[in-house]
Amino acid sequence: MLIAHLADLHLGYRAYHRLAPGGINARERDVARAFRAALDRVIELRPELVLVAGDVFHTVRPSNSAIADAFRQFARLAAALPEAPIVVIAGNHDSPRAVETGSILRLLAEIPGVLVVDDAARSLYLEALDTSVLCLPHNALTAGEVVAIEPDVAAGTNILLLHGTVAGGAAEQKLRYVSEYGGAKVETSEIRPEFWDYVALGHYHIATELAPNMWYAGAVERTSTNIWEEIGSEKGFVTYDTERRRGTFHPVPTREVLDLPRFSARGMTPAEIDARIRALVEEIPGGMKGKIVRLIVTDVTRDLFRELDHRYIRELKAEALHFHLDARRPEVRRVVGYGAPGRRRTLDEEVESFLRLHWQPSSPEIDRERLVALAARFMAEAAKGELEDALVDSREA
Repeated sequence: MLIAHLADLHLGYRAYHRLAPGGINARERDVARAFRAALDRVIELRPELVLVAGDVFHTVRPSNSAIADAFRQFARLAAALPEAPIVVIAGNHDSPRAVETGSILRLLAEIPGVLVVDDAARSLYLEALDTSVLCLPHNALTAGEVVAIEPDVAAGTNILLLHGTVAGGAAEQKLRYVSEYGGAKVETSEIRPEFWDYVALGHYHIATELAPNMWYAGAVERTSTNIWEEIGSEKGFVTYDTERRRGTFHPVPTREVLDLPRFSARGMTPAEIDARIRALVEEIPGGMKGKIVRLIVTDVTRDLFRELDHRYIRELKAEALHFHLDARRPEVRRVVGYGAPGRRRTLDEEVESFLRLHWQPSSPEIDRERLVALAARFMAEAAKGELEDALVDSREA
């Protein structure tokens, strides 16, 4: 049996406040296009079963346009593959905390051939395929109840569909960074992939094979909290052949994201920094137009930043979909009591240390890791605001 495994669609994702023709956010359109391209390829491959491992939407309450487009695309998939069941589970992004709120994913269950599991653990038996799919959506793993992760011995094929963070075993080496906070943690020893024909995972945004029959499909576009960590990886989905016991990754086109080589401004004049920025930009194949680009420059003082060629920087921002000049101040060093050089912790490090070691949540529902990630994002936005203020000052000077 050929299985198509998608995950982390994040439909409705928005970023950078740039609009595409028609008034839609440019990144929201990118994600929608990547999803359509993935479905086009799935339809070409003619799988007998389609699995979607959570985070169909980026938020619990997506926009009307995102909901309508998702419904149309799933309906198109179901119509093109009428014999192939489509099983969808909820991830942390599309799982409301309050039970009475209800999940928008249930709307997709109105499409013939689409099966949705959004709350409790549930085993689906697909009679035509003699296949059992044990569905573990996000809420099933965070409800505090013990979930028996066991295959159905009466079924010819057993599949585990799960949205969460796999820990232990090979996962410790292969999952190189936290792409998304807020996911439930499941130990590899609880999953026991050798007992399943296939384990389809969602939540980690980089396609990763944890075992020959256990894959993270990854996201279809770059929508994680740190897209710069994903630059070296393609986006797409996975197919798995249960007879050959072989998984295959299928990439889909996405918007280009670049992280230019960082450099230190220590000892450089503003003109030299401008020249270095210009040289790095001119080395980009095809230029910056429509791309997402970051350039980290360290050891930039406030005075040095004010003297940069901000007219040129504004031109780069206008040409790219998003250009982030990440100008970082010099690290402050101090002498500790033993006479050895030390480094004063940055404000970002102080905040993270407080949240991890000293702050106590007021409610058990508060996710500490998610809060740390949000704090880091807000600090970055605040720092960017300071630089924008300096840019305004330089224009008025």
